[in-house]
Amino acid sequence: MILSETMPDAMWAIDPEGAGGPEVLVPVRRPVPAPEPGEVLLRVAAAGVNRPDVMQRKGLYPMPPGAPSILGLEVAGEIVAVGEGVDEVMLGQPVCALLAGGGYAEYAVAPAGQCLPVPHALTMIEAAALPETLFTVWTNLFERAYASEGDTVLVHGGTSGIGTMAIMLGGLFGLTTIVTVGSDAKREAALALGADHAINYKTADFVEEVRRITDGAGVAAVLDMVGGDYVPRNLKCLAEDGRHVSIAVQRGAEASVPLFEIMRRRLTLTGSTLRPRDGQFKALVADELQANVWPHVEAGRLKPVIDRTFPLADAADAHRWMEAGDHVGKIVLTMG
Repeated sequence: MILSETMPDAMWAIDPEGAGGPEVLVPVRRPVPAPEPGEVLLRVAAAGVNRPDVMQRKGLYPMPPGAPSILGLEVAGEIVAVGEGVDEVMLGQPVCALLAGGGYAEYAVAPAGQCLPVPHALTMIEAAALPETLFTVWTNLFERAYASEGDTVLVHGGTSGIGTMAIMLGGLFGLTTIVTVGSDAKREAALALGADHAINYKTADFVEEVRRITDGAGVAAVLDMVGGDYVPRNLKCLAEDGRHVSIAVQRGAEASVPLFEIMRRRLTLTGSTLRPRDGQFKALVADELQANVWPHVEAGRLKPVIDRTFPLADAADAHRWMEAGDHVGKIVLTMG
């Protein structure tokens, strides 16, 4: 391990002893981790809060083997140490990184291949809010669903971190984006962010609205984080040869689907979870993002929507705010 500065022995972190409500998220002292071969150590400036963090806190999202029990899947900070095999030139660089865990802390280790440079166009808070949603939307909407310029897509949860990222990437890559939201205020927020159409699912049937918006043609792809009874309704929204991608199951992990319709219209049902994928896959995605998306980030054309920030010590309040469901964009913890 090569250090750029003297490291403390201990740090503040959010590492709950057991599952429970937000009240289990209290700061505790933990040893500062050391980077293994191929890893870097970051002095964390900010950490993104994501729905999987809430699920893990509740005991509903098992960690991948070897992942730290400290919460947090994305951070931004400065590289202060590098492990064996990592170029020393990375020392001192500001980066954001996708993690398997460990982000809710003053220091965190990350695979070097999952780090992306933080350009001048981004603050550390904005950078910390990018990796999880960017990796997720890119791999699912653009790779698994093959969304490409000219396609119309339907994205549920339009004002979530995932939804707002899908809106912005859709705008950059020539998609027509239809989103669903849970209030008229969120509908206005989604449209202001660049969604082409936003449907309040509490006051309108999104299947009928998609049919109206597309003149009956349907959408090329659906990005679904709802699951359950939404799946057969989503399939009604798809055009022939349409792709349905599941990334979460907030309304249930099982669904009944019309097999003959899938056959007749040549529909594709797929999905993925990012966290369990190996480091080689995530490093490949990071390379794709650096080549295809990072020029937009560097030019200031792509910035995550920040809803609210909380100090690390107030992580419980950050989770309460996420579970209340009123946020638009990302919630971020700060270490300052």
